[in-house]
Amino acid sequence: MNKNYFGIRQLILLAVLLWCKKEAFAQHDSLIFKNGDIIVGEIKSMDKGILTIETDYSDKDFVIEWSGIKRIYSKRIFLVSLSDGRRINGSIQSIENKTNVNITDTDGQKTEALLDEIVFLKGLKREFWSRMKAKIDVGLSFTKDNNLRQLTVNTNLGYLAHKWQLDGYYNFITSSQDSVETIKRTDGGVSFRYFLRRAWFLGTSVTFLSNTEQALDLRSVGKLGAGIYLIQTNKTYWTTGAGLSFNNESFTNETHGRNSLEAYAGTELNMFDVGDLNLLSSLFIYPSLTESGRWRTDFRFDSKYDLPFDFYIKLGLTLNYDNKPAIAGNTLDYVLGFSVGWEL
Repeated sequence: MNKNYFGIRQLILLAVLLWCKKEAFAQHDSLIFKNGDIIVGEIKSMDKGILTIETDYSDKDFVIEWSGIKRIYSKRIFLVSLSDGRRINGSIQSIENKTNVNITDTDGQKTEALLDEIVFLKGLKREFWSRMKAKIDVGLSFTKDNNLRQLTVNTNLGYLAHKWQLDGYYNFITSSQDSVETIKRTDGGVSFRYFLRRAWFLGTSVTFLSNTEQALDLRSVGKLGAGIYLIQTNKTYWTTGAGLSFNNESFTNETHGRNSLEAYAGTELNMFDVGDLNLLSSLFIYPSLTESGRWRTDFRFDSKYDLPFDFYIKLGLTLNYDNKPAIAGNTLDYVLGFSVGWEL
């Protein structure tokens, strides 16, 4: 009787182990490359043409070019963005004998798409941090001549949900040297974007800027508008938008504070399929609706080169133009900076 008892226990234990192994395997994602290689693991995300997958046999995540993948199989739920602007919560399975995939949403509805039409993937988990992104870079410089010292700090935070996105940033630069007044420039902001059908979105933001070059103690701008993705692929994002903004300014000199209602129109181009180099540029124009003849321009250009272990180096240019500044002649303020950073 005891032998039978122990025999039954061993059979039950073996069955449980086999079931657990089957379930664990079933939870894994599979990728088949165009050269025939196969990799099995947990897909974390795909953004800007680069897929990240975690495996049981490596301490480091693998990063793979999306263009090199032929087939994909996963039962886990992803936030999927397509090139036409559609956003779906669902699993992805390649269709046998076809180059297309089926994206099955949480209601069981299937959407057929080409692999190249998928421009973003994010594994959906309950953990707050799984939806976060963050990066910070710092630049320091010292020069013996005139005891020149300069510090730059740039930070970005973001949170991505199914229908909306929240982003924030803060940038700071200070430069001092003997017999010269210290130069400071600070800017930051928070933006919220709600995604509509196809490639349209609604957006609102609050930004601030302070700089000594234009005697600007604080410029705070609230914007409300709409935009569209003109291009959304695994190589390029290009958006454009327009709306209204309210501009509130105070100054460090005798100039009185100013409030104005402005229109705005702008565009942003992000190119990221240039090897390890990412290029980002944006241009926004603000014609005033309440101050006759006044207009402002904000321009930004960043080039970022990826290094191992999520580090990067960045060269950036930020330019602000105001045709009616507080200090006559100082219509232009710009910052050209080089920094080293890390991103999550």
